[in-house]
Order: sequence, then C-alpha cells, then structure tokens
Amino acid sequence: PAEVLEGSGRATFSVIGDIMGPNMVQFAPNIFILQYLNKTKQLDPEIEDKALKFLRTGYQRQLLYKHDDGSYSAFGKADNQGNTWLTAFVARSFGQASSHIYINKDHVHSALLWLQKHQLPSGCFQSVGKLFNNDLKVWLPDMAVGVGGIQCGAQGCFPRLFHSNVTLDKTSLYVKALMAYVFTLSKDMEMREQLLDMLEKETGRLLLKESSSSMIEMVAYILLAHVSTPDFALNEASVNKLVHWLSKQRNAFGGFASTQDTVVSLQALAQYAALIPQEIRDVKVTVKGKETSPLEFHVHRNNKLVLHQVPLLAVPGIYTVQAAGNGCVYVQTTLYYNIPPPKREEVFVLDVETVPRECDGVRKQLDIHVSVSYVGERETSNMALVEVEMLSGFIPVKRSVKCISAHFYSSLQLGKTSLKLNISVQQDVAVQNLKAATVYVYDYYKPGETSLT
Repeated sequence: PAEVLEGSGRATFSVIGDIMGPNMVQFAPNIFILQYLNKTKQLDPEIEDKALKFLRTGYQRQLLYKHDDGSYSAFGKADNQGNTWLTAFVARSFGQASSHIYINKDHVHSALLWLQKHQLPSGCFQSVGKLFNNDLKVWLPDMAVGVGGIQCGAQGCFPRLFHSNVTLDKTSLYVKALMAYVFTLSKDMEMREQLLDMLEKETGRLLLKESSSSMIEMVAYILLAHVSTPDFALNEASVNKLVHWLSKQRNAFGGFASTQDTVVSLQALAQYAALIPQEIRDVKVTVKGKETSPLEFHVHRNNKLVLHQVPLLAVPGIYTVQAAGNGCVYVQTTLYYNIPPPKREEVFVLDVETVPRECDGVRKQLDIHVSVSYVGERETSNMALVEVEMLSGFIPVKRSVKCISAHFYSSLQLGKTSLKLNISVQQDVAVQNLKAATVYVYDYYKPGETSLT
C-alpha cells in the first residue's frame, strides 16, 4: 500500500489442505465444524469432545439472554424487548445443535412462536428490537426482515412460517439472498431459481466494489442457497466466483468483518468444502521470489489439517505461486504493516481529560473524563466501542465501572450529542517512566471509522 511506513512491513505465506483455513476448531462455530468434519470423515474423538464441550457451554450461556416471552436479545432482560434477528439465529442454532447435544425443545418452540406472532401478511417478519448495524437497515425494508435465520426444524413444526408471496421487485438484495436460501431449504425449485437468477444479474457489479460486513453476509447467504442441498444441480461457475470473493475477504485469523458475517460465511464455506472430493489429495505448492530461495510445501492426506506457515523475507517483493497434483488447498498471504495517522475527515469527535492532571499523593488516583460523539454522514453510528487503555501499573476503580454499566445498554450507538463517560483509576503497582496511554473509539461494523487520542 502507498501509505505504509517504510521498514514496517512483514509478510507470511500459509498453506493448508482444507478451505476452512487455520485455527478452524478454535474459531469457527462448533456446529458447522462438527457437521463438516463428520461429512468429510475427518472427525476424531479429541476434536469431537472439545467441540461438544464448547456447544454445551454456549447453550447454557445463551439461555442467560432469553426473555420470558421466548425471545432473545444482545443483553438479555437488560433490553426492553427481544430482537428478531437474534431470536431467529438462536432458534436455528439450537435446532442444529440438537443432533449433537441435549437441547430443551421448549426453548426452540417458544422462540419460533414469538417469531410467528411478528410475521407480516407478506411472509416477512416485523423488525423488533435494536439493530446496531446501519448497513443492514439500508438493505432491509423498514418494517420487515427475511426468514433466513429460521430453518432447522421450523418447517416441520410450523409450516405456516414459510410463505412465498413476497413481492420480489420491491425486495432488497439482502432479503432476496435470505429468501433464496430459505426456498432452497424448503425445496421450492421455481422460487429458488428465480431468485438466484435475479441475484446473479444484480450482484455482479457489487462484487467489484469495496466489501462491507452486510455485503459479506449477503454473499454468504447466496452461496448457502447454492450449496445447501444436493437435490439441485450445482452451478459451478457461480459458486466458484462466490467462494473466491468470500475467501478474499477473510482476515489473517480466518474470520471476517464482524461476528454476524463470520458465522454465516463460515457456515457457507463449510458446506461448500464438504462438497469438494476428499479421496485424492496430494498437492505440491511452490513459492518463488526474485530475491529468495524457493519455498516448497507438500500437502497430502496425513497432514491436510496442518497449517504450514513461513515468513516471506523480501518485503516488498514479487512472488509467484505454483501448485501441482490432485486436490484442493487453501493458500493465503498476509501483509502486516504500520501506517501514519490517517489524514481524513473524522467521523467521531473524541475529547479526553484527566483530573487532576498530575498525581502527587501517596496513593495516586485520577479521573478520566471522556466525551465522544458521531459527526459522520449517517444519523447515528453503528454499534460503537470506546477502549480506554490503562496506564502501566494502574487499574480501574470498580465503582466507576459499575456507574458506566448502568447506562451502557442505551449508549451503544453514538449520535450528534456527546456521550460523557467518567472512569476513575488508581495505582496498583508503582512503575517508573510511565508512557502515555490511549483512548480509542471505533465503529464495530466499520472498523475503518476510528478516532484516537
């Protein structure tokens, strides 16, 4: 990149014989991993025990966010009401997990009944609860959301949840992608083909633009519509294009822009990977640089789940990658570099003051006053996070943290009015030559929108 600081660049090259990529078990949703490894006959007892343990823990933890009416929200009963998206997602996840661990069916049924109460005559669902991603508000109609979250077990228990009377010409791309997935699951061939044809024509130009969290999620739903059932012929050209685009959006840790798009994308990639022939796998990958010796990797049946990673010594540099043999491997280059503070119009105004400015007491204590507001083009930010770094040897005073928590849930989106936060910190360990600490605010769904002081 043009803005990279000279001498700060370093790069790595990674190869693994599985498209699910590095750190698969630790990072990816465990339900999809279990399904994928089981389908591809790669599930061993150690991985299975670990994944099942995570599933049981996650199941119990998720119940903490349940409302009495059967719905779920990001902060449980601290929110005034449940959220349509999260309730649908929980119902789906519980239904899928029920084939691996014990799930109380009442939790699934109560969530689906709550969703059914919010269904509109069009077949869509009224959007209820807070939605912190403004991009999704643009993709979705004001009062309706798709039914992509409701799939596992819903059709058998509540067949009226599935309607096909949505007016397609007035439907956003995002909802069309959700609907294509739903009608794939319900095996409605006519609606599925109609939606996929429309999406093929309408998304081609979008894949050439800069990605966003909602765009990644939308493409993942389209891929799911292609690969979720063996009953329909696979359009390899379309599928390969979608997989290639999604793979390019992954970060160095195997995830994507946010939690939501990561979950859907990894599910789509897992189901795609399960369709790739697994019998033959013997691939040799060679990386050649003009100023370095060639690097060679041999991926075969016995090491296909092992991540091979090496540093690239010449940065910047020109490298070529060649692969020979039979099978499919996932290769990734990752460039790490520092950049100067961006010269762009700030979307956040961040002011920080410490009182007193100097601490001379025996037990040093000070208050950090933070004022932050959003001044971008939208009415509000998406979910915004403020990170206050501690001075070395200092810890926050618990009482002040509890005061912030009292109004935390209503302040997740920043607007034009300044949000004021006061944090008290005290010295726990004496540290010499203290350096300044930073306060950082950023948009969770648009990490590029930041402010630092």
